[in-house]
Amino acid sequence: MRYSEDLIQEIRTRNDIVSVISSYVKLTKKGGGYFGCCPFHNEKTPSFHVHPGRQTYHCFGCGVGGNVITFMMEYENYSFQEALKALAERAGIALPEEEPDAEERKRIGLRQRLLDVNKEAATFYAKQLYSERGTRAREYFAGRRLSRDTMIRFGLGYAPQTSNALYQYLKTQGYSDEIISQAGLAKITEKRITDRFWNRVMFPIMDSNRRVIGFGGRVMGDGEPKYLNSPETILFDKSRNLYGLHLAKRSRAGHFLLCEGYMDVISMHQAGFDQAVASLGTSLTEGHAALIARYVKEVVLTYDSDGAGVKAAMRAIPILKAAGVNVRVLDLKPYKDPDEFIKALGADAFKERIDAAINGFLFETDVIRSGFDMNDPAEKTAFYRQVAGKLTEFTEELERENYLVSAAQRHGIPVDGLRKLVRGAGYGIVLNEAVNPRGNVFPAQKTAGGRDKKKAGLRSAQIQVLYFGMQSPEAAGWVRRELTPEDFPEESMAALAADLFGLWSGNTVPDAAGLIDRYQDNEPLRNAAAEVSAAAFPDDYRYPDIARLMKENVKRMKKDRIDRKLRDPSDVKAFQEALKDAARLEKPGSISEPPDIPWNGGDE
Repeated sequence: MRYSEDLIQEIRTRNDIVSVISSYVKLTKKGGGYFGCCPFHNEKTPSFHVHPGRQTYHCFGCGVGGNVITFMMEYENYSFQEALKALAERAGIALPEEEPDAEERKRIGLRQRLLDVNKEAATFYAKQLYSERGTRAREYFAGRRLSRDTMIRFGLGYAPQTSNALYQYLKTQGYSDEIISQAGLAKITEKRITDRFWNRVMFPIMDSNRRVIGFGGRVMGDGEPKYLNSPETILFDKSRNLYGLHLAKRSRAGHFLLCEGYMDVISMHQAGFDQAVASLGTSLTEGHAALIARYVKEVVLTYDSDGAGVKAAMRAIPILKAAGVNVRVLDLKPYKDPDEFIKALGADAFKERIDAAINGFLFETDVIRSGFDMNDPAEKTAFYRQVAGKLTEFTEELERENYLVSAAQRHGIPVDGLRKLVRGAGYGIVLNEAVNPRGNVFPAQKTAGGRDKKKAGLRSAQIQVLYFGMQSPEAAGWVRRELTPEDFPEESMAALAADLFGLWSGNTVPDAAGLIDRYQDNEPLRNAAAEVSAAAFPDDYRYPDIARLMKENVKRMKKDRIDRKLRDPSDVKAFQEALKDAARLEKPGSISEPPDIPWNGGDE
């Protein structure tokens, strides 16, 4: 389905990028922009920049970037049309009723057939559970003290011992080998057809709209692996779905109970705790945290009480905090998991443990303390320093002070002494690698991956000259006169420059969000365009400073091109031309004066 450029622009304009992204990512205003932890990679220092004036985002850590449409595409795994539809609905814009094009019809049709075959498979597994063949599986669930109502509520089932029973059934229902395979329900080769799940009790996995998108299965007996999930499909992304979410999202508890396994979720729901969810056979991810943040602002971790559970909690706490979710940790001891606890002590005792759950930060300090000998003065001091280091993660002074006092009281640390340690450990508390104290963005300052200063400076020069060219037709014309795409050593930047030069030659100077729209299907170019769109000059720069910077950038880029040519003497003609260019570059006036641009300093 194709929509007009005017309609696309209206949808973008009516959906403020800060408002949209802040519903997924916790953003903090710094200068003229907003920063948060990137939802597309794991990081502790916020380097994800959202620019309200340009309606773009860019991560200085992993390099992703785009506008509000590309964010929805990347985050929600939407197609371009799906992202437009979601944003149009959000803005109250009625999309024209048009027939989808052939490609879109094919994609929609495939998605629906996969949902249909998963639903059919869930029905098959449920019928098997209540058949004669499912006796052993029913006994297993009965042994876990699950009621029939609970089993029906979660759609539990059984995959029989016959290794292709589901495949044979689905074929009778008219499903093709291709659909069965793409749904991850069977492995189909020339020699053999085998169901992915057999001789297992089955747990259908549903999305937030109660549609079956995958399965988890526990083996009956001693087979391996004990638990098996559906493979990744266009429906099932285990890093962005939660087991039990379709039920928990309707809970009035105001928080989620986050646990590790299917049975923990089911046991808690049966005991009346309808706010329980679990990640799907994987550690908690940023995608999980962002999904949780859409529904609640607090999570109580109910991970296993063993060493592995403690490690999982320590990993999950900062991820949830980065998403803006407050964390508390439930003490399950002496029991291993919620299922055991509830069976032993009942729902009332479990409710008391929820109410008494410890703050996530204090849990972290407790775990850190367990690794030190507090009778040894040196180790005791080292522990205090680690607590001080943790406190520097709080960027708001009042919040940091509250946690400082609580930690000091909990661990018997003198408050004034801990405060001094924090000041010593936290010179950069309100800063990060992507911003200076004014909040201005300087791409060259971030040398991710150990990039040397020369290469970082060259990349900064490319970004800044293209950004300069986007400010006005006169600036664009100057950049085109002084440089060629060959002056851009990085492939994506060279391609972006070539495209921009073509636009500028026709006196077209697209805005940042509009430029990104050109590269919906080209991620390297889209990220390059986002990086250029995210650039900025310091607040106190005016025309003389900007002009000087632009001339320095152009000279640096031309010199790099000449050096690349001189390093390859095999092409004699090019080598000689490079020598002439080097001589010309050193002459006064070799680079013309850049035009003044409509600039009021800093971010808009």
